[in-house]
Amino acid sequence: MELVWLEDFHVLAQSGNFSRAAELRHVSQPAFSRRIRAFESWIGAELFERSAQGATLTEAGKSVLDNASQLTRQLYQMRSEAREIAGKAARTLHFAATHSLSFTFFPAWIRQVEGGAPIEGLSLHSDNMLECEQQLLSAKVQFLICHQHPGVPPRFASQQFESKVIGADVLLALHSAQLAPGDPAPFLAYTEESGLGRIVASHLATHPTGPALETVFSSHLAAVLLSMAEQAKGIAWLPLSLAGGEVQAGRLVRSRVPLADIDTEIRIFRARTPLGRFAEAFWAGLG
Repeated sequence: MELVWLEDFHVLAQSGNFSRAAELRHVSQPAFSRRIRAFESWIGAELFERSAQGATLTEAGKSVLDNASQLTRQLYQMRSEAREIAGKAARTLHFAATHSLSFTFFPAWIRQVEGGAPIEGLSLHSDNMLECEQQLLSAKVQFLICHQHPGVPPRFASQQFESKVIGADVLLALHSAQLAPGDPAPFLAYTEESGLGRIVASHLATHPTGPALETVFSSHLAAVLLSMAEQAKGIAWLPLSLAGGEVQAGRLVRSRVPLADIDTEIRIFRARTPLGRFAEAFWAGLG
């Protein structure tokens, strides 16, 4: 059995699509499919139901998922602890954070946490929410920082992770003052890889009687949607932490169609398994 099989299994279980999972794992789809088949052969059962719509976990696959996630984290943690004891690993904290929070929230937050005493080593992996979740699940990072909404739980087993609130943000429906009126309104959407996209999708699903929106562009990057909104291409729900300067300067204004603000938390997640002395001391210091 190979560790890479467990990591492939996690990605496919979360994405539900072979081609997308292969892309995330940076291998060709045929090679990725062979590795999934090899893992299923080692298990002795089919873990996915394949169809034109994608891949969904079988009952056997569901039973494997939590244990496989925990085993992967434990293996990486074992390596990390051994290196720390041997003195071969720097006292470095490893974070994954979604793009918008990496650019705006993280630098000021970590400076505040340090309180004038710089942390010896920091590593930040900035990516979309799906990839950040995979980084945490596989224990390649110790902490995940992301926007969180009560109606949109993270895509990992909550009983194996814990979190703390470290900030707040709000998504505002914004567009350029030069945007021409339209019905339906042109909408700049997030892709399904985006954590903000999950939050906006949940909001729209629970407000089905809202104004008519027509998606004209999509991206997993809030910064890209902000740029498109500034170019009068449509309306986007953007985090105030990212778009505050543009709003203050008048480059972006609140939507002329009635679209509610979406309040969010900013949370930091970690696995409940021990992280090592340095990371545990950091976590305890967060309060």
